[in-house]
Amino acid sequence: MKSLQRKVNGILLLDKPKGDSSNHALQKIKRLFNAKKAGHTGTLDPLASGLLPVCFGEATKVAQYLLDSDKRYLSEFIFGSSTTTGDAEGEILENKCWSSIDEADIVRRMSDMTGEFHQIPPMYSAIKSGGKRLYDLARKGLTIQREARQINIRKFDLLSYQAPICSIDVTCSKGTYIRVLAEDLSTALGTVGHVASLRRTQSGVFHVKNAYTINALELLAEKDGVEFLDSLLLPLDHALTHLNKITLLPEISKTFVNGLISTTPSGFPEGEILRVYSKSKFLGIGEVDANGGIVPKRGFNV
Repeated sequence: MKSLQRKVNGILLLDKPKGDSSNHALQKIKRLFNAKKAGHTGTLDPLASGLLPVCFGEATKVAQYLLDSDKRYLSEFIFGSSTTTGDAEGEILENKCWSSIDEADIVRRMSDMTGEFHQIPPMYSAIKSGGKRLYDLARKGLTIQREARQINIRKFDLLSYQAPICSIDVTCSKGTYIRVLAEDLSTALGTVGHVASLRRTQSGVFHVKNAYTINALELLAEKDGVEFLDSLLLPLDHALTHLNKITLLPEISKTFVNGLISTTPSGFPEGEILRVYSKSKFLGIGEVDANGGIVPKRGFNV
C-alpha cells in the first residue's frame, strides 16, 4: 500500500548528477521525501551537474525569485569542433583549425563579451514555440526563428587553457545559455567550439558546497528515516535575503496576515518589495504603497 504523501515545506539544495534531467532528479527527490508538492528552480541540462534548488510545499511560492536570480558556472569549452546540440552530447557538425588561438586572445575576447547583450537561444532548449519544446522540433531536424533575449554576463574569467580546452568561470543573469556563450566565444576567436562540461556552482545566494547529492540523501533516509531529511531543508525566506526586511508590531502583523494593508508608515520608498516578519516569524512578502504602508503580495501557510 502506498504511503500518504507528506506536507513538506522548505528549500533543499540538491547537487544534481550529470546524466539526469532536472525533472528526473526532481521526481527522485520528491519520492524520497514522499512530498505532496515540489518544484525546481532553473533547468540544468542532462550534461550539467551542480546546484539545483528544490522548493517543497509553500516554498514553491518563492521559486520565481530563485529563477530570476543570477547563476554561476564552471565550464570547459573545446575549440575546433561544433556539435548539433552545442555540447558534448551532440553529433559533430564542423571541424575548424584552432591552433593559432592563445591565452591572450581568449582573455581579450572574453572581456569583450562581458556586460549586457542579446543572445539567441539554441534550438536544443526547453523554450516553447507554438506549444512545442524547441528540442522536440530540433530532433525532427527543424530549425525555426528564435527571438534574441537580453542577458548580462557579469563575470567571465579564464581559469586555464590547455589547448584546445579552456576552463572558465562565468556569472550571468537568468536565461543565459552557456552552450551559446561557448559558440560565440569560439566564433570570435575564428573557430568553432562546444561545451565539454558544465557545473552550476551558485544560484542567487545559494552555493553548491552546501548541497546534497541524491546518493547522500538516500543513505540518510535509510539510516535515520525520511523525516530526518526535513532537518536539511532551509526556511523559505532564505531565498529572499536580497529583499529588505521589516518587522511589524504584533497588532499590525495581524492586519498583514489577514490580507489587509498595514497603514503604519514603513520608512521604505514606494514600490519596494519587503520581507515581512512578526518578531522572528516570517509572514510573507509585501510591497510599499504611496503612503508608506505595506500591501500584502504573498502570504505563507507554514
